[in-house]
Amino acid sequence: MKTKDNKNVIYWLFTGCFLIFIMVIVGGITRLTDSGLSISNYKLITGTIPPIGDVEWQEAFDLYQQHPEFKHYNSHFTIDDFKSIYFWEWFHRLIGRVIGLVFFFPFVYFIITKQLTKSTIKKCIVLLCLGGFQGFLGWYMVKSGLVDMPDVSHFRLAAHLTAAFLTFAATLWVALDLIYPNKNIVNTKYRNLIIVTYIVLLIQIIYGAFIAGLKAGLLHNHWPLMNEGKFIHHTVYVLEPFYKNLIENPSGIQFVHRMIAYIVVGLIVMLWYKSKKIQLTNSQRIAINALLILVFLQFSLGVFTLLLHVPVWLGVLHQVGAFFLLSGMTFMLHRFSK
Repeated sequence: MKTKDNKNVIYWLFTGCFLIFIMVIVGGITRLTDSGLSISNYKLITGTIPPIGDVEWQEAFDLYQQHPEFKHYNSHFTIDDFKSIYFWEWFHRLIGRVIGLVFFFPFVYFIITKQLTKSTIKKCIVLLCLGGFQGFLGWYMVKSGLVDMPDVSHFRLAAHLTAAFLTFAATLWVALDLIYPNKNIVNTKYRNLIIVTYIVLLIQIIYGAFIAGLKAGLLHNHWPLMNEGKFIHHTVYVLEPFYKNLIENPSGIQFVHRMIAYIVVGLIVMLWYKSKKIQLTNSQRIAINALLILVFLQFSLGVFTLLLHVPVWLGVLHQVGAFFLLSGMTFMLHRFSK
């Protein structure tokens, strides 16, 4: 009998992490190319295969023409234009199905062959639930753009993207539990500062999704100041009551995203500085140094994405940067918690 929680289990979990990473990239491309509403129905099995032949493509195009996006924005589309946006949404959904299969069947196999401890089984069941919930949020998001206006709710988009990031982080955490089974001596104050930084980073990721959902990155394409050379542009606080500027006003949301970026950088620099005063293991030292590099790289990508008016490739790269930064934060928290 094979040992429990062996290397095959770790490879399986990392495969899941990689597939979620690819799905987030494709999801970013889907969003930036306005492809997310091209498929207006959901068929779990038959939807795996894209339309074949002119008749099926015409049927899919006819269905698309019945919904707001075509009527408001893309009434000039030919069927070839439709095919170009259909691909990215289909590919995004296909990867989601592949992730489900790649996770579920090996999980059943590992249970049957008794290669998982009870603790790991419980953790993997949580991962399965997170994955299923993530799929539900994806369809729930798409539905919001099929009713009156051809724009998905930026709140639902944020929930969908954040769930993907958290599912990845949870999967990585379970893999790290198996790679590093021995516990470290925990510096509670330092660990708590990492947790605060982690929470702030998650809030920043949520605001990044708000930016994408409202296309707020196309406003105020200047840095470090906003339009008209102002630190706070007057459009940031035009809505009443004031709190709506923080969650519904594109200008206000971009301002918050800018400010949180400075806070994230400051917190990670503080973590790096404070780490000099405590004794570190090799993995902890690698974690904090990598995190410092990642945060400055991500900050730079954000600035250039803004200044260049959000080209698709740079917008996707900025989202990838957020993914790597969250990975680094997850590794950091794990190394200072276990």
